[in-house]
Amino acid sequence: MPEIRQNEARHYESTLPESVHLLRHREHTPAHAHDQGHLVYPAAGVLSLATPAGSWIAPPNRAVWIPGGFEHQHHAHGVTDMRIVFMSAAQARLLPERPMVLTVTPLAREAVLRLTGGGVPSADVRDRLRLVTIDELSVAPEEPLHLPQPTDDRLLAVTRLVERELDSPATLTELGRRVGASERTLSRLFRSETGMTFPQWRTQLRIHSALLLLADGVSVLDTALACGWANPSAFIEIFTTLVGQSPGRYQRSLLSPAGY
Repeated sequence: MPEIRQNEARHYESTLPESVHLLRHREHTPAHAHDQGHLVYPAAGVLSLATPAGSWIAPPNRAVWIPGGFEHQHHAHGVTDMRIVFMSAAQARLLPERPMVLTVTPLAREAVLRLTGGGVPSADVRDRLRLVTIDELSVAPEEPLHLPQPTDDRLLAVTRLVERELDSPATLTELGRRVGASERTLSRLFRSETGMTFPQWRTQLRIHSALLLLADGVSVLDTALACGWANPSAFIEIFTTLVGQSPGRYQRSLLSPAGY
């Protein structure tokens, strides 16, 4: 994929309002930002998007909306077919003011594929396809696939321990002893800085890690164990709730060019 440098962003937007990028496994883009808001959709593969405020993961049945001005990087997990659709300022106002993961309906998927597939005859047709996409995405609830990034040093120390020891069942009290902070303080910080409780945040981290492990071809059972679930059934249940499909189906979808 050609690099998108900061000083090229405005030209890139004006010349390539819709684009397709095929990314190799573990390929990533440099950090960049665009003036225009845009949708990023993995028609195949899995994308994670990292920002200073946290990270988002999009499997093939999800898209990430990124408003203008948000610095971010794309990371591919598995061979990934990344589709990008920029929105005008008026169109962007119909979508949220912050990044989020949204469900891609079959109709939205077809509109995005048509926009990015080449041969669209006119600007009017492109605008209508964008509005169809917006209509479909706007009625879908936000998907809980965002992992906020805390800033407090004590909280960062805890999150790094959890990331390093993902399969550990350590409580917040136990982790607090290791970083020199009370459970009460850490609990308050988790809520104020991430909008989540510690168990919610750790579950999100584990699901993010599971998405990447499954994309690497790790079995469902080994993924469950590596991410801290002693009971694979519990892992399958929560994964299905958050991602919208079972771990097995998600992993099989990565082998399909259609992403389903």
